[in-house]
Amino acid sequence: MRVLVTGAAGYIGYAVGRRLVAAGHEVDGLVRRAADVPDGVRPVHGDLLVPDGLPRGPYDGVCHLAALTRVRESFDAPLRYFTANVQGTVNLLEAVGADRVVLGSTAAVYGTPERQPIPETEGTAPASPYGASKLAAEQAVRFHARTGAAGAVVLRTFNVAGSVDGRPDPDETRLIPKALAVAAGRAPHLEVNGDGLAVREYLHVDDLAAAYVRALEAVRPGEDRVYNVGTGVGTAVHEVVAAVEKVTGRPVPARRRPARPEAPVLVCDAAAIRAGLGWRPGKSALPEIIAASWNALTCADG
Repeated sequence: MRVLVTGAAGYIGYAVGRRLVAAGHEVDGLVRRAADVPDGVRPVHGDLLVPDGLPRGPYDGVCHLAALTRVRESFDAPLRYFTANVQGTVNLLEAVGADRVVLGSTAAVYGTPERQPIPETEGTAPASPYGASKLAAEQAVRFHARTGAAGAVVLRTFNVAGSVDGRPDPDETRLIPKALAVAAGRAPHLEVNGDGLAVREYLHVDDLAAAYVRALEAVRPGEDRVYNVGTGVGTAVHEVVAAVEKVTGRPVPARRRPARPEAPVLVCDAAAIRAGLGWRPGKSALPEIIAASWNALTCADG
């Protein structure tokens, strides 16, 4: 298929483009400025908020990864998040007109449900502008699919980590990159909210990219699917820190801050994607994720 990947130079978009090329697809990568994209991906310049400059295709499929993604930042700039994540998605759907759309979404659409692990049937109750904007983008894509204009798959991810092609996760607001930065001496300590017992799950970015390929190849026009993508294995913050210390052989001193209001556990039920797409993670054991991230970080630092 001829496929457009938005955000193709980003952390996840790069991994998705790389996997699509390996699967034999012809891939264009939408970028706003000159940037590194995987070998075999043709960079196409455009901005989702400038519809007239978007590529018209024709494309068989779109993997839509471009978005603003920081939960805490979204509280300070909610309109910016809705503009980028919702209007950008609408502009893309109107401009490209592909038969298949795979949208990258987030567990933040669930809010903080008591039921764990979280299935796709759990009600959505986003607690942040980021989560609300991604839910609105989901609804735009899914209602668009129901007109028969395209087939749509929404992939809701929890925490993505790891590395492909020696590219570390650049967002040091996330736990594993933050802890590795401390281990590398780039930060004096790791700030931990509360007692470090909050439980989250972690998925290797290459396993996530494989899910995009499966979703794109499986969906048909008129279909509307939603899948959680994850391991279903939760790890507490203090356990992640201990694993980073073990893998790197370096200390990660932590400084505790007052607890923030947040869910004590966020873990996904990924039974649906296993049954519907035959997808399973293959690289997402925590030590493997941390080792890949550490190797990428130390190589990038020279």
